[in-house]
Amino acid sequence: MFTGLIEEIGTVEELVPLGDAVRIAVRAPKVTQDAVAGDSIAVDGVCLTVVDNASGTFTADVMRETLDRSRLGSYAPGSRVNLERALAAGQRMGGHIVQGHVDGVAEVVSRTASEHWEVVRFTLPQQLNRYVVEKGSIAVNGTSLTVSAVSEGYFEVSLIPTTLSETTAGALQPGDPVNLEVDVMAKYVEKMVQG
Repeated sequence: MFTGLIEEIGTVEELVPLGDAVRIAVRAPKVTQDAVAGDSIAVDGVCLTVVDNASGTFTADVMRETLDRSRLGSYAPGSRVNLERALAAGQRMGGHIVQGHVDGVAEVVSRTASEHWEVVRFTLPQQLNRYVVEKGSIAVNGTSLTVSAVSEGYFEVSLIPTTLSETTAGALQPGDPVNLEVDVMAKYVEKMVQG
């Protein structure tokens, strides 16, 4: 489990095709300090299992299912990614419950700058629309964000300077793809109501 509070921006160093999978190597001096094989690290919101960790770079295997449901398959050496280690027992939970299970891919529609923040509009895949509510939580590339507006086909978030500088959100441009994970609580409520 993750919180959506990004710890570090890492850099993809290598992508090695493995038939129906890819082995990814990510340079990340901070999140690799205590990482061991088997640990979970969210890469742009996708929970990956550490295979190896050496000299500030960790590797993980990405299966076809994950490549199909996220934007991980579009990375290249040099791509910058948001990183977060799994939540340890006893830590503060500052964001929201993020599983690292991407629900879909969206695109940046627009960015509107203000004096102290920026409003970013994203497309909203039709199958996810029912799970997104104004003032609710959503993870965009693994970052826990509050939805400031939502309508059929799009949602908006308002980003403070810290989010813009400490995550990859500051570099997003219209047309860029992003990983989305809706709030898991909404999915459980839907299932309970449906019986």
